Amino acid sequence: MADGAGGAVKDGRTIGGVLMDLSNITLRFGGVEAIKDISFDIREGEIRAIIGPNGAGKSSMLNVISGFYVPQEGEVWFRGARRPAMKPYQVARQGIARTFQNIALFEGMSVLDNVMTGRLTQMTAGMAAQALWLGRAEREEVANRERVEKVIDFLEIQHIRKTPVGRLPYGLKKRVELARALAAEPKLLLLDEPMAGMNVEEKEDMSRFILDVNDEFGTTIALIEHDMGVVMDLSDRVVVMDYGRKIGDGTPAEVRSNQEVIDAYLGVAHD
Repeated sequence: MADGAGGAVKDGRTIGGVLMDLSNITLRFGGVEAIKDISFDIREGEIRAIIGPNGAGKSSMLNVISGFYVPQEGEVWFRGARRPAMKPYQVARQGIARTFQNIALFEGMSVLDNVMTGRLTQMTAGMAAQALWLGRAEREEVANRERVEKVIDFLEIQHIRKTPVGRLPYGLKKRVELARALAAEPKLLLLDEPMAGMNVEEKEDMSRFILDVNDEFGTTIALIEHDMGVVMDLSDRVVVMDYGRKIGDGTPAEVRSNQEVIDAYLGVAHD
């Protein structure tokens, strides 16, 4: 496991010790190795990008982090403890939330109700108490709604809070999905192609919100993104994958000058 000590200050933000350490991760599907002996860490308070061409294994790595896949080899360490095989809901309860490459919302439900589902891991009252809305269930409901309303205000979606998600344009659906993930108050937020399918204005808005989440909430973020302008502007560090291997790891400046990364993905050096 990597050393969790140390820290740095970047653009007024504090980047702390290792929050998650992925050590020698190998993931196979039958005879196909989707991830081949990859190691990297995610430090507390940073924005960590995972990039690479299609089929590189990026989403598989995100699925390992979030518990959807269990690697055949390697170890996942989170907050200083080795993580055993867990179900995704158990990983979520540890403080890891995510969005998806393909929007996964309840289209017939309102924005408010969709965001409220992000609080499920915070609910401890039994079904009977929830049905009768008594005691702890009532207190939890009030506290959860207060948190959700703060997230809705933060992401500037107050005007659509009662609108069914199915009626919303694509860019706003992406923002609602981010709101649902934030409602869980994650220590680590995983974003799978948050800019995919967006126009320039929508990308600018989403970039601003990602930076604000990292800055104001102190949330550690790991994201997959194909827009290299976004990656280079937002990220503190970048790990590059190709055919399941890690071919680069470092600051945006280091990665974009790495010849193997240029050959495999970037195509040309970016000055």
